[in-house]
Amino acid sequence: MTEQQPAKKQGIEGVFSNQEVRKVGTGTTTRKTIQKSYWYAIEQPEGDLEVQPLNINYIPSGPKKRVSKEDFLQSFSPEPEFYVSNVLPKVKEVNKTIARADRYRQNKEYYSAEMEYGNALRVDEDNIRANFGLGITYLERGENNKAEDILGRLVKLEGAFETQHKHLFNDFGINLRKNAMYDQSIAYYTRALELSPQDENLYYNIARACLEKKDLNSAVDYLCKGLELNPVQETLLKFLMWMLTKGLIPDAKKPAATVALQKAKATQEQASPALAGAVEPQAAAMPDDRKGSA
Repeated sequence: MTEQQPAKKQGIEGVFSNQEVRKVGTGTTTRKTIQKSYWYAIEQPEGDLEVQPLNINYIPSGPKKRVSKEDFLQSFSPEPEFYVSNVLPKVKEVNKTIARADRYRQNKEYYSAEMEYGNALRVDEDNIRANFGLGITYLERGENNKAEDILGRLVKLEGAFETQHKHLFNDFGINLRKNAMYDQSIAYYTRALELSPQDENLYYNIARACLEKKDLNSAVDYLCKGLELNPVQETLLKFLMWMLTKGLIPDAKKPAATVALQKAKATQEQASPALAGAVEPQAAAMPDDRKGSA
């Protein structure tokens, strides 16, 4: 008979409210009012609460903030009935609208997709999935100016670069590059790099956009920076060796590229002498876009 494992403790999650006393008017007409605000709260592994305000349509939207558990329990009150009657139906409605939009986009029915994404954004203007979907729709339709407007919105939303949105994040970045929006693609991936500086695939993707922009110096710089994180990262090595075999590494960058390749070879020899030849350039080929975490 096996010993039964204790049930995992459920963290705090749901809609909560807090009240703020504000002064209205001046002088003898001053009076106090109580303003009630609603928030969606999720307890984090370390014990703090991440809270996000509800917008006027009762959707969790806008900037999130951290509150200590002690302060949260003192200042916030649970609103389970408000969640069931107001928030949950709206969230479900938005999710269904985005799902319809995604199907239209996948079927190349771009105008219908645009309409449905727009419907979702009217309810929740900061919705990550809807913004990405609309941006990709514009890029696939060749409307780069409209896509650039969406890009400006996305780079301000830190949630756009979270792992849960990785697929959309990658599709958007790849579409920017394929539409020859190289500067925008580089700005987009650079923003992601600020939030995920250890993601080697981001260095690869920026280098790829720099290459197509014909900025060879920057392409080599980003490949070498990625290899500083992981000297034997296969796709970065293949890319760098491909540039070497094609004669695309500028003279000024050859020392840095040589150091990176030598470090990779030495690292592989330490791990497995049989793999030491894996960094030889003669078999190098340029791989496709990398779809790592955002």
